[in-house]
Amino acid sequence: MESDSRTGKRKGAGFFERRWKDVRVGDFVKVVSNEIIPADLLLLHTSDPNGVCHIETASLDGETNLKQRHIVSGLNTQDSQFEPEHFSYTVAVEKPNNNLNHFKGYIEKTDMKRLGFGTENLLPRGCTVRNTEFTTGFVVYAGHETKSMMNNNGPRYKRSKLECKMNIDVLYCVLLLFFMCLIGALGHYIWLESLPSMPLFLTPGSQGHLDPPLLSGFYMFFTMIILLQILIPISLYVSIELVKMGQIYFIINDVDLYDEETDSRVQCRALNIPEDLGQIQYIFSDKTGTLTENKMVFRRCSVMGTEYSHNDNAVRPSVLGEANDTEEEVIFHRSPQPSQTGWNLGDDHDPEAAQHRHHGRRPHSSVGRYKNKETGSSQGEAAFSSPLETEVVPDRKLLQCVLSSGGGDWVGGRWIGCSEATDLYLDFFLALAVCNTVVVSTANTAQAQRQRGSERSSHSVFQSPGDLLQTALTKMHSVYHTLHSWQPMIEEDVDPDHTPDPATSHGGHHSTAGGQTSHNSTQAQSTSTPKQCFEAESPDEAALVHAAKAYGFTLLTRTPESVTLRLPHGEELTYQVLDTLNFDPTRKRMSVVLRHPISREIVMYTKGADYTIMELLQTPSEANSLKGNHQNVAASTQRHIDWYAKEGLRTLCFAKKVLSERAYKDWSLRRQEALAAISNREELLMETAGHLEIQLTLLGATGIEDRLQDCVPDTITALKEAGIQVWMLTGDKPETAVNIGYACRLLDEGDLVIQMSTKDKVVCKSTLDCALEEVRQFEHSGGPGGMGGPEEPRLSIGLVIDGHTLGLALQSDLVASFLELARRCRSVLCCRVTPLQKSAVVTLVRERLKVMTLAIGDGANDVNMIQAADVGIGISGQEGMQAVMASDFSIACFKHLKKLLLVHGHWCYNRLAKMAIYFFYKNVTYVNLLFWYQFFCGFSGTSMIDIWLLIFFNLFFTSVPPIMFGVMDRDVSAEMLLGLPELYRTGQGSEGYDHLIFWIAMLDAFYQSLVCFFIPYWTYQGTDVDIYTFGTPMNTVAFFNIMFHLAIEIKSWTVVHWVTMLASVIVYFVVTLVYSAVCISCNPPSNPYWIIQQQMAKPMFYLVCVITTVIALLPRFTYRVLSNTLVPSPLVRARHLERLDTPIRDQ
Repeated sequence: MESDSRTGKRKGAGFFERRWKDVRVGDFVKVVSNEIIPADLLLLHTSDPNGVCHIETASLDGETNLKQRHIVSGLNTQDSQFEPEHFSYTVAVEKPNNNLNHFKGYIEKTDMKRLGFGTENLLPRGCTVRNTEFTTGFVVYAGHETKSMMNNNGPRYKRSKLECKMNIDVLYCVLLLFFMCLIGALGHYIWLESLPSMPLFLTPGSQGHLDPPLLSGFYMFFTMIILLQILIPISLYVSIELVKMGQIYFIINDVDLYDEETDSRVQCRALNIPEDLGQIQYIFSDKTGTLTENKMVFRRCSVMGTEYSHNDNAVRPSVLGEANDTEEEVIFHRSPQPSQTGWNLGDDHDPEAAQHRHHGRRPHSSVGRYKNKETGSSQGEAAFSSPLETEVVPDRKLLQCVLSSGGGDWVGGRWIGCSEATDLYLDFFLALAVCNTVVVSTANTAQAQRQRGSERSSHSVFQSPGDLLQTALTKMHSVYHTLHSWQPMIEEDVDPDHTPDPATSHGGHHSTAGGQTSHNSTQAQSTSTPKQCFEAESPDEAALVHAAKAYGFTLLTRTPESVTLRLPHGEELTYQVLDTLNFDPTRKRMSVVLRHPISREIVMYTKGADYTIMELLQTPSEANSLKGNHQNVAASTQRHIDWYAKEGLRTLCFAKKVLSERAYKDWSLRRQEALAAISNREELLMETAGHLEIQLTLLGATGIEDRLQDCVPDTITALKEAGIQVWMLTGDKPETAVNIGYACRLLDEGDLVIQMSTKDKVVCKSTLDCALEEVRQFEHSGGPGGMGGPEEPRLSIGLVIDGHTLGLALQSDLVASFLELARRCRSVLCCRVTPLQKSAVVTLVRERLKVMTLAIGDGANDVNMIQAADVGIGISGQEGMQAVMASDFSIACFKHLKKLLLVHGHWCYNRLAKMAIYFFYKNVTYVNLLFWYQFFCGFSGTSMIDIWLLIFFNLFFTSVPPIMFGVMDRDVSAEMLLGLPELYRTGQGSEGYDHLIFWIAMLDAFYQSLVCFFIPYWTYQGTDVDIYTFGTPMNTVAFFNIMFHLAIEIKSWTVVHWVTMLASVIVYFVVTLVYSAVCISCNPPSNPYWIIQQQMAKPMFYLVCVITTVIALLPRFTYRVLSNTLVPSPLVRARHLERLDTPIRDQ
């Protein structure tokens, strides 16, 4: 594909523009800021002195937060002006592949030294350069070999369950057409054989003689195919596509499915499966970001075995939630954060004064509106930057412990006189601040980065003087409101009844620069400092950095070689970054190796899952340097972690390790060799990381709250009442998953919960057998909520299984027992599972149980699961747009799933099912008129209806009403479907469309065609009417019969239905009258000239139409009346309930 975009390509000593299609592997390409990268480039040089290039990967994964890429470590291309013609190294890379998260290769220098590189050095095609003036790279993949192109496999195609059934019924129609044509051929042969002599109307062929009867019958078979081919509902497929487009239009324009906060609505990315939304039996859901908000709130932490509750942070989410209900953003009126204003504990040493101030601040909380009217978001558009995530209230006990520093003093960048335990307290917050990939910028810079690209491609917008005045007034009001909101707090800190001692009021602050640092001057400095913005790749990292900032450990800048912090005393330190071991799903941890700027010692900080960090700690004998209670730090921390998990918090452990110069140097050599390897590079990197991440010293753990989204419990309850079995597939701890399961009503207090966790296959098999036996006994004893049969998931059994046990259960000899157990459970929670396990579970349930599955998630780890399900739904949340781009439908939040399935899913399935059955009925009814006539015309293939009227019948006369029926009919209102989720079960059981319903419709069509043919036949029998005079009343009767049949099926008459029905009648008569009036010799020797006009002048015509229509539809109408009266279905009872008055309906 040719692109108009151009790129700078090397020519001699300079660069010149070239089209994307002309870029080749080995070229040097220069890309300036806000331009799209034309090929996969190996980063060699940037305008940034630190060798960093910022890119936006929204076109690949949907994430708008910036990613950092670095030049290849060891190259000296940043030291001077980069000249491509002097680049004489050899570049070796792996073969092209479609793995966006995997890239390896090396650069071999002239001295045969190899410099390894990976994904952090790759600029993928399609990404946009941001916040970097220019960058130069070496093309490693171009054209269709780039990773983005190799991931572009075209749109996925899924066939709905209804369409598959319909295709089988179309084959039945083909077989029916074959038998009807065969009957016509045999009938014609028998009729010719029975004639004593050849009639005069049979003319000989070109050879002057007639074809033998057998050959004539063979030819008649194909003639009958041409005559009766409308039996195959080809128009049904076209009509269904139009109906689906109409249904999707109403879905995406549903106001209830619009999210005002994110300014997003439901999107449909697969137009061919909306009816599958009404047949879902199993839902597989992710937890983080799907059931929860993925807005991480720092709630608790455990430092050196001591737990700090942070009670104020537990109250804030509810306060912010109430403020959000009024569409206002909370501004907490408390003293400025120590990191901004200097540290002053004031009266904190006096418990009464501290309590007085703590309680005195809360009544002053108010709200202020700072919402951007244009974007609908708060100021500062960086990801994970809502007040709920950024405003962390420190725990007063921990804050005092950190600032008092055990009585030590800060001298020359080191804590003097501090105990080792106090050092570990400070190391804990250092780990929070530096062990991450957070990029620091100011709020203005972050916003400018996102607007710069659009400004380059669009013209500047002229603002009128009134707009400028309004903007200025708004800014002045914001400044005034901010100053006014801080004033009560400043006044409040000065207690008129208590004059603090200077030594006491500044007890937590150590003077610098001569010992004269005042609180007010620091506050003024803070006010003028631009607001920092943390660009994080995950909300967990952002929450931890904000928590460290709340305690005075503020991350200021980050480069590939250094990280700068501001410590509580106000001094800034720049640590040299020696190496970074990034997080990966196998290790479940991340480490950063730093060199202290003062002591020059090498320290490694590590964070990760508790079960991985705990295994790497020092043994008790090695950690005996800590005295007293600190010897039990690991045990105490583990208890706190278990407690956090039971509360539903996300947990992380933090540890440190001090390295000697020699040990680090030896390890670094092995690390460089692993980085330069091509084969087994991942294994070697994993091995080197394992060699370093051992003998760790535990610092503490954190508990981060990820709150449930709005209405999640109500949504899951409604889905379960609808007969849908809900599974939760998550990578979190079992304790966290169980807590969330209870919170969102996947599990109830009275449930029998079976927990499976083992690493032995024999134990797993035994556990499955015992669990199955227990479940059978529980069912047999009629446990609470029992329902009787194994076909229905039990309402009182839940299963919790971890990832390792799940891997054992999915093996061929245990999978049957696992499925039998899971099928009998109401809810299943799979914990610690990988993305591949998620996909395997969905595929297994879909294929083995033959059920309709739906998978919903919000992150890249959910993509496999979403694609494996019959219906995949992505949530546009905090983790990018990967899930949305891989999904069939996308929604803004989990609660929208309720109406999407229970209302729109039910409507889509019910409409399409009835419309498909109606099309089969309509075609069979009409074509049988021609078939019955063959018995009276010697099976000659003659039609008693004009050929143009035959074409117009399906094309114009009866095409629009069924389409409007499929788009707009509503058997039950949305309020009733939401109030009675049990109505959704009708779609799960395929009550609207199955093969039995199809054959009943076929029998009804044969009956109605017999009535529509023989009543006009008996009426005109013995008369001298011509063929079209006989066929015109029959055509009119068939038209009214088919239209009134549709009227019986319509459940909610609207203006559109009335208009289309009446318009079809008018079009039929207008077209027929005009055609009969102008067609004088259209089809000689018989012509339809003035036929319909003569028929409409006779009362017999109207009598035939009325009697025939009544007799044809009387059985169906009678059946509907009796069934709706004597044995009404749930939908019929719901319609009756809907007609009642509201007070009676509520009773």
